Amino acid sequence: MVTVIKKTAGDKISDLFIIVSMWFVIIITVYPFLFVFSMSISDPKYVLDQSVWLFPKGFSVESYKRVFENPDIWSAYYNTIFYTVIGTILNVALTIFGAYPLSRRSFFARKQLMIFIVFTMFFSGGLIPLFILIKDLGLYNTRWAMIIPGAVSAFLLIVARTFFQSIPESLDESAKMDGANDITIMFRIIMPLSKPIIAVLALFYAVGHWNSYFSAMIYLPDAKLQPLQLYLVKILIQNQDKLSEGLTDEFNRALFTLQLKYSIIIVAILPILLIYPFLQKYFAKGVMVGSLKE
Repeated sequence: MVTVIKKTAGDKISDLFIIVSMWFVIIITVYPFLFVFSMSISDPKYVLDQSVWLFPKGFSVESYKRVFENPDIWSAYYNTIFYTVIGTILNVALTIFGAYPLSRRSFFARKQLMIFIVFTMFFSGGLIPLFILIKDLGLYNTRWAMIIPGAVSAFLLIVARTFFQSIPESLDESAKMDGANDITIMFRIIMPLSKPIIAVLALFYAVGHWNSYFSAMIYLPDAKLQPLQLYLVKILIQNQDKLSEGLTDEFNRALFTLQLKYSIIIVAILPILLIYPFLQKYFAKGVMVGSLKE
């Protein structure tokens, strides 16, 4: 026999409030993306007079054509993909290899090392000493200046450590009784159980690399090494309008200058928007599991 629980007036009001709140959050989240996309494909004359506010008016992909015909965009895209892929792989590997030993009670220096790691979250040497260090190490104006200085995040290392603490140490002990060494345990037992936290780390690090521009602004004066986000900053903030240089007519230049900025924004954010849904389930699971302790 199924018992039907009738909702009270208070429950119905609460449900209505939650539904309205969720729709409000969805609208204010989706609207900026829809607005930018509509501006990027509308007829340039409607973009120029700012008459597009939700859905496209007219249709034009000329701005996208000019974006993809520009070699600087492809160079910046390659740099961003390089920094994101190589940087994320290095970040995740070092974070996992650092967090796992710190999660084991048998590691004699775990408490002392955690004090040093947590200390770096609150205190740093500052930008100028870091710049001098990177220059003295020979990393200035090289690709490694975007990868090595931020190779491990103290916050994410602590998150990963908390996740590994939820894995019983009895697994390690039983594997060692069967003759497995630490490397075998790490790759044959721990890593297969760590897919959620690996996905969380990869998502955080990848988004960080993809959106990074300040480090490139400081350490990469060579435009051939600069990522897409720094190119976007030059277009949007510094108004270095290289994409419309081929337009001699002032009216056509004015038509396309504004729309080109919206098109570049879509090109810059689209990969992350496409990747995130595939990692979302691991992201939620990894954060929840990483919050538990044995």
